[in-house]
Amino acid sequence: MFELAGEAAPGGSILGMILPFVLMFVVFYFLLIRPQQKKQKARTAMLSALKKGDKVVTIGGLHGTIVEITDDIVVLKVNDVTKLTFDRNSISHSVGSDT
Repeated sequence: MFELAGEAAPGGSILGMILPFVLMFVVFYFLLIRPQQKKQKARTAMLSALKKGDKVVTIGGLHGTIVEITDDIVVLKVNDVTKLTFDRNSISHSVGSDT
C-alpha cells in the first residue's frame, strides 16, 4: 500500500521539477528574447531605409551626411571637404535628412 503511493509521487515530482524551468523560459522569452528581436527588426528597417542626404551618427559617435550608399558601404560627408567610408552596419541611428 505504501509502495503504490511511493510510486505515484516520483512521477508527480518530475512534473514539479520541470514546470519551474518552463516558467523561467517563458519569463525570459517575454522579458529578454522578444524585446531584443523587436529591437533588431527596427534596426534592420532603419538601415534599409537609409538614403542620400540623411544625417546619421555612427557607432563611434561621428556625425555626417550620407553622400553615397550601396548595399554594404556608406560614404559620409563630415564637413565641406572630408568624406569618410563606413560599413553600413556601423550606423547607429539616423538623425534626419537635408531634404
